[in-house]
Amino acid sequence: MAEPPGAPSPQSVPQDGQEPAHGEHLWPGHSAHQPEPYGPPAPLRGPDRAFERLERQQSEPGPASYEHQGARQGAEHDPYQAQEQRGRVGHPESGHGPYQPHEPGYGVYQYDDQVPDPQSRALAIQNAKAYLLKSSTASGLNLYDHLANMLTKILDEQPTNAVDIIENISKDVKRGRFQEKMDTLRDEHEILPTLEAAERHKALFLKANGEGDEELEEEIGETPLPNVMETAFYFEQAGIGLSKDESYHIFLALKKLISVQPIQTCRFWGKILGLEMNYIVAEGQYHEGEEEEETEEEEITEERRQEMGEVEEKDEEKEKDDEPPKSTYKPPPVIPKEENGTGTNKYVYFVCNDPGKPWVKLPPVTPVQIVCARKIKKFFTGRLDAPVVSFPPFPGNEANYLRAQIARISAGTQVSPIGFYQFPEEEGDEEEGEGGRDTYEENPDFQPLSVAEMVDSLSTWVHHVQSILEQGRCVWFNPFQKSEEEEETEDEGEEKAEETDELQQEIGPPLLTPLSEDKGIQNIPAWTAQPSTNLIPQHAVAIIQSNRWPGAHAFASGKKFGNIYFGWGHKYSPENHTPALPPPVQAEYPSGPEITEARDPSLGEEMALKASEEEALAEEEEEEAEEDAEDDEEEDD
Repeated sequence: MAEPPGAPSPQSVPQDGQEPAHGEHLWPGHSAHQPEPYGPPAPLRGPDRAFERLERQQSEPGPASYEHQGARQGAEHDPYQAQEQRGRVGHPESGHGPYQPHEPGYGVYQYDDQVPDPQSRALAIQNAKAYLLKSSTASGLNLYDHLANMLTKILDEQPTNAVDIIENISKDVKRGRFQEKMDTLRDEHEILPTLEAAERHKALFLKANGEGDEELEEEIGETPLPNVMETAFYFEQAGIGLSKDESYHIFLALKKLISVQPIQTCRFWGKILGLEMNYIVAEGQYHEGEEEEETEEEEITEERRQEMGEVEEKDEEKEKDDEPPKSTYKPPPVIPKEENGTGTNKYVYFVCNDPGKPWVKLPPVTPVQIVCARKIKKFFTGRLDAPVVSFPPFPGNEANYLRAQIARISAGTQVSPIGFYQFPEEEGDEEEGEGGRDTYEENPDFQPLSVAEMVDSLSTWVHHVQSILEQGRCVWFNPFQKSEEEEETEDEGEEKAEETDELQQEIGPPLLTPLSEDKGIQNIPAWTAQPSTNLIPQHAVAIIQSNRWPGAHAFASGKKFGNIYFGWGHKYSPENHTPALPPPVQAEYPSGPEITEARDPSLGEEMALKASEEEALAEEEEEEAEEDAEDDEEEDD
């Protein structure tokens, strides 16, 4: 007799002492029309294959499943137990519908004790796929397509150890989908910074019209152009300087500067760093006739200012009737700047941000700017027209502040071997009494010292730039000293004469002073000298660096020496920089009884005052009556 389809075979029913075969289960009430509730589901195809393994793991019966099945069978005979089972959350007979997304049961399985029907499973798969297809608000991509592209890329390329480079594959897939915005019909022409710099440096290598072999003879002779590459070679021995490309570009830029400006001497001073751009500084000195033109222009501007001042004084005289009270404050006398070619303005400085850009001449420095620059500490931005916001307020913009710092650095760090310069013999002792000598010349009989002697003692190096006084000048100026015309027109009083006696003339160290006399900073010496190498002392170069101005270096090798500066333009300070506090608030007026407001009198004081006034009037009337009576008696007599 044929068995109905789906019915369990006799072999599948275990006998006494026999366990069921692997993968076969015998359940009460199992028949052909009622399939095994915990049997393995049909294999999934297409996108449902991702859930196949998970369903198989959870569909296999475990101890908890047997216990739960037995509880269900027992509940058929016990109505109270069945009612308790229906009250459980998630039970199919409890009336709980499909799980919502915020509930823990939401997913492939809707219930704990049975496999969901095909409709619930399809709904769960659709929800999962909809979540994977959800686009990102930032990039516009979705996870479903991204995973599909990743799998396609992995299957096509088949890399080794794909699991180790899955993150890199994900980045490559995202990078491949990136597309630039095409806002214009033609591609936008982008100029790279390197190409822009190359175009700018290209002009340095081009010769001007008319230049040829005829100028070679002139260039071979005396020229103000310095040999920047030779100086860079010596500093390179100690690891100081720029790259060879940048040094050569500066070399060409200096050549272009000399061809434009009538400069007698020129030198690469150094490079000052900035926050946005850097400054390449060139030091030069004009010919004798060129300085007079600049001074004439400055005199014309001063005359215009004086004319404007005279016009303002005339207007003030007209408004004297309504003029408010004048202040008795007298500002300190203005200390004039040193003339071009002397003192702090002995040299002219040109700056540019990069070789190839036009050189810009810095304005002359004034004593007020130098005095204020000592009290502040500001980083340079690289823009000459940038304002300098500080306290005390700096009188000028960044170009003036840069010029003041260059003057301070030059006065403290420009050094040379002793004996290289000497004072001219024609000059007498008159200049020494006026504030020291300010000129020198090269010594033709100079005998260079050895590198060991230059390194062992600081007395073998000297300053060849005048020091700056506290007044902000190299030569002291008496602000109360007047010209002969003013002395003839005005008679000075004793008070002003006493003020001139109180001022003491400032005297700085003389020119060509050895470095051994420089004061250190606490326990740090002012200078540090060392050879460029200890391995080959025969060809070493003497290097000296300033600890007061970090970034200032000098070298000496035989009859050649050089100075250079690479830094931020700040002086070293062992303590943190603390800006000066604002001065105390000035009193509006001097307090005294003559200007103090009196309080209002009380009623009793007013009555007493009136009574005293009435008594005084009565006494005066009585005295007048008595005088009249006496006069009448005298007339009768």
